Amino acid sequence: MYLFIFASLIVVFQYVNSKKILDAGEKRMGIFIAKNEALKDSLANQKEELSDLSLFDLRYNQEAQDYFYNKKLDSDSLIPFIKNELYKLNETDGQHPLIPFAASEGRKMQFNTIKMLNHRWIVADFSDGQYWGEILIKYFVTGAEEVEFEVLDYLLYTR
Repeated sequence: MYLFIFASLIVVFQYVNSKKILDAGEKRMGIFIAKNEALKDSLANQKEELSDLSLFDLRYNQEAQDYFYNKKLDSDSLIPFIKNELYKLNETDGQHPLIPFAASEGRKMQFNTIKMLNHRWIVADFSDGQYWGEILIKYFVTGAEEVEFEVLDYLLYTR
């Protein structure tokens, strides 16, 4: 009789203990599933944002890539070359040849960021540390190592 009661208590104890373990596991699984869903949503938003940002980017514009391919130019090496040509203009003495604004108090206007939109246009931001603006540049690849730039439009932000 005592053995039956003792065995029944052990079974009840194991049942309660197992139930608590299963409930805790289900709760943790629910938390992980919720976090996983949140991360999936975040990833989807990031992919959409990346798609929007890469819309106007030479690296992802197939028509612009084909334009360079038809001219037998390698766009992967051309992109850094053109950017370096623009950055080299930062080193010229006097006023910047493409930025139509004078710098303030002995400073110098120079390009900070350059983004190639397609096979013809570049957008860049510039500043002298105090004033800043943006510029739209049209470019032409005239030879293997030659690029010509033409300023289309520009703006200087007010303080």
